[in-house]
Amino acid sequence: MEKKRFGFGKILVIIVLLVAAFLVGSSMYVVHQNEYVAVRRFGKIIAIASEPGLHFKTPFIEDTQSISGKIIIYDIPASDVITKDKKSMITDTYVLWRVSDPLKYIQTLNAVSARADERIEASVYNATKNAISSMSQDEVIEARGETLTKLITEEANSDMAGYGISIIQAQIKALDLPDDNKQAVYERMISERNNIAASYTAQGAAEAQKIHNETDKQVAIVKAQAQKSAAVLEAEGEAAYMETLSKAYDTEEKAEFYSYIRGLDTLKESLKGEKTIILDKNSELAQILYGNFN
Repeated sequence: MEKKRFGFGKILVIIVLLVAAFLVGSSMYVVHQNEYVAVRRFGKIIAIASEPGLHFKTPFIEDTQSISGKIIIYDIPASDVITKDKKSMITDTYVLWRVSDPLKYIQTLNAVSARADERIEASVYNATKNAISSMSQDEVIEARGETLTKLITEEANSDMAGYGISIIQAQIKALDLPDDNKQAVYERMISERNNIAASYTAQGAAEAQKIHNETDKQVAIVKAQAQKSAAVLEAEGEAAYMETLSKAYDTEEKAEFYSYIRGLDTLKESLKGEKTIILDKNSELAQILYGNFN
């Protein structure tokens, strides 16, 4: 009898321990990194846990719902939009988004990612259509990249804030033209770029000619000044030479000696080679030769 009681008590302790372990396990939940956990009591949200770690709730009465807080990428299908000048363009866009307000996200979309994708696709398409429809086709092509991304992201983000979703970036990854008018647009763009290049070339040629003319002018001025200075120096040299010469032969004897030396130099130059010289008997050279012979 005592053995039966002991066995029954043992079983009861085990049952109590199991129940206690179950209750403890049911009262705990874990929040992971980049995750929200909504705590519901009889279906009503009473708390949102976002701090990573171990948390507690009331067993059986409260349950939890996990919501990802990670950045999610969603590739939106390509769609047609019309520019301000009534030209069709094809946009292919992707979106980076995350849950920023889990309570609104649950209340509006019931935390269903498929419904979130549908809402994001509609919002981004409307933002893209509004941005592109406010520009001409040329303006859209010029604005693609950062400018267009900023416009679309800001408008889509404003719309999705009511759903507890933050649009981090709505980026057009491909912006194309329909095949029927693509070639015409390309040819017009090439023609415009050629005109711009020709304008730059003409401006450069004009500037180069201006610099060339200015350089020629400066060279001519410097050359004229150099020639003027050379003429002045030459005249001054001639004047100094004549002054020195006049001082050297300022007497009759010196003048005769100078004439005699000049005559000899002239005769010397004249007698180079096989030459015959005919002189007037009254010439200075004849006088020199006659004087020498005598």
